Amino acid sequence: MTDAVFEFLNRHSSLIITTHDPADADGLGAERVFSFVAQGLGKQVRVVNSSPTPEKFRFIDPDGTIETWEALKETIDRDAGLVILDTSDEYYIGELRGLVPYVPEVFVIDHHEPGKFCAFKGYFDSTASSTCEMVVELAQKAGVGLTGEYARAAYAGLVHDTGFFAYAKTSARTFNAALALVGAGVSPYETYQRLNEDDSAGALLLQKMVFSTLEIHNQGRIAVQVLEKKDLESTGAYLEDSEDFVNIPLKSREILVSVLVKESRDGRVRCSLRSKGTVNVSKVAQSLGGGGHVSSAGFRSPYSVRETLAVVLEKITKEIDKAV
Repeated sequence: MTDAVFEFLNRHSSLIITTHDPADADGLGAERVFSFVAQGLGKQVRVVNSSPTPEKFRFIDPDGTIETWEALKETIDRDAGLVILDTSDEYYIGELRGLVPYVPEVFVIDHHEPGKFCAFKGYFDSTASSTCEMVVELAQKAGVGLTGEYARAAYAGLVHDTGFFAYAKTSARTFNAALALVGAGVSPYETYQRLNEDDSAGALLLQKMVFSTLEIHNQGRIAVQVLEKKDLESTGAYLEDSEDFVNIPLKSREILVSVLVKESRDGRVRCSLRSKGTVNVSKVAQSLGGGGHVSSAGFRSPYSVRETLAVVLEKITKEIDKAV
């Protein structure tokens, strides 16, 4: 499968690299590493996302090398190959999806199962813990050494998507990638601080407000929380500050599935799903136009917060009834 990546690179002298919108640590880290690999192979590269890097993850791109689509859409090279990292769904890359019909080729590198409507070729590996794990291995195969900011970016994405090596898809392969990055000078403690001890006071207040909405359903097996745009406005926090809130209810031994329905400042509704593996939340997310993994998934909703909650509760209840 990795051969397809290098065959793609051989076909293009210039590349545009992007990820899902908004970007997270795995998408951003993979962008930085893959761009470094491509440049090491003599390619001209621009990393472009639909929206600016979230505040929480700016340490992954400290010099601000990742550009935004709004600033480039009129002048960008449409003869370049387009690489999409950490998602196979063009509708998840935001406004940059407008570029897709014009480029000569789109190639995906992703650790999620491709959606049933995915039309793109690529390197898919759902056994990988993260897209950063995959691109670290690509760097090793290409003979491109990762040091400094690139090693730190890769490690941040790796630990973000493995819950610091706690999630189910963590494997010996994951630790091999981490070992190489730590050997290149990465400080695990510094990365932990950046990801977990660098929140604003507003983020703490947001957590307080969202946790106050906690409800338990289905004989104590489903936990739900709700974040509305008024919560963001009153605390001054960002939507990405809520990223880990969905994991908190899983600390209870009874909870099998945790649901977080969240509304952005512009009124868009998304839903994050987590499970302990008994229930396949990816199946639920896919039925609603999203995707992910067995224990971690999500989707964008066309409904209101309350309507979304009702729909997802019904589907998860059916899945639990099948599984237990």
